[in-house]
Amino acid sequence: MKTLSVDLGARSYPIYVGSALLGQRDLFAPFCEHGQVCIVTDDLVAPLYLDRLQRTLAGFKLHSTILPNGEQNKHWQTLDRIFSFLLKNELGRDTTLIALGGGVVGDLTGFAAACYQRGIPYLQVPTTLLAQVDSSVGGKTAINHRYGKNMIGAFYQPQAVIADTDTLTTLDTRNFSAGLAEVIKYGMMADADFFLWLETNIQALLAHDRELLNQVVYRSCEIKAQVVAADEREANGQRELLNLGHTFGHAIEVGLGYGEWLHGEAVAAGMMMASALSVRMGWLTAAEYRRLGRLLERAGLPVKAPQALTPESFMQHMQRDKKVRNGRLRLVLPHGIGNAEVTDAFDAAALADTLAGKPL
Repeated sequence: MKTLSVDLGARSYPIYVGSALLGQRDLFAPFCEHGQVCIVTDDLVAPLYLDRLQRTLAGFKLHSTILPNGEQNKHWQTLDRIFSFLLKNELGRDTTLIALGGGVVGDLTGFAAACYQRGIPYLQVPTTLLAQVDSSVGGKTAINHRYGKNMIGAFYQPQAVIADTDTLTTLDTRNFSAGLAEVIKYGMMADADFFLWLETNIQALLAHDRELLNQVVYRSCEIKAQVVAADEREANGQRELLNLGHTFGHAIEVGLGYGEWLHGEAVAAGMMMASALSVRMGWLTAAEYRRLGRLLERAGLPVKAPQALTPESFMQHMQRDKKVRNGRLRLVLPHGIGNAEVTDAFDAAALADTLAGKPL
């Protein structure tokens, strides 16, 4: 096991990364011994890992609730199921929630924790690659709206993140690849050496090499933890860099309907669109653009936007992006591999060509 910290003063917390962590009672006990504990999971993860975690926590005042799986269920009605369970079981402010699952469970549980009785503690126990490397870290919690993804939520930090990489062995190929999109994003936006490492090791990662998986989860969390510590609530623009590919990607998810494309698939195509715009602006070379495309394809990810979305549809959804300021669209665009910036200084015609899928 390796440990790192998200340094946020009084809100700092550890991230544990390693094998067989679901069975390590000592990791959970400090957060479970002062009141009730409620595990929130979904109907896909529960048959795999709920019993194991309940055995680890035997003896604590334990409850569990099971939600429907999938991005299409990340909405008010599912959030209310958590609130209703807590209230029906008379669980109070001394309750700790445990999010056992992927990004949807983590977002819902974190948002519920932020709101219930004006805030109760929670743990993130991510079981997908995407959740382990990205969504479980940083305290962004939210639900979706029909007009936009993650538009209703709160910044609310967990007490700890416990990432058991053994859970990745039960992840299907599509969801594993979706997680790799966020991993590749870190290399593209912040670490050229990490990007090169991924190019060298992508096949071994796809084969679930345990040591390499531990390394990739740790390094991804390390990059995100550093960014979050520097800009917890996106006050100075640094944390917005983590949204490379996401403005385009969220438009794909909303435009097609939640769950049609996985989040990581949409981010992969979104990174290619952001990179194509950077090539048009002279900020990224065509060779670097092709390197990104090859790595994404090797990871089993899409590199083109769905044809079902028109440029007009893209713009309609992108104008609701949280980075919009004074009606002006701002995008995270790469300036070479390992570097990115948030900017509104792009040419409108270049963006139009990118949305239209015109060749470079």
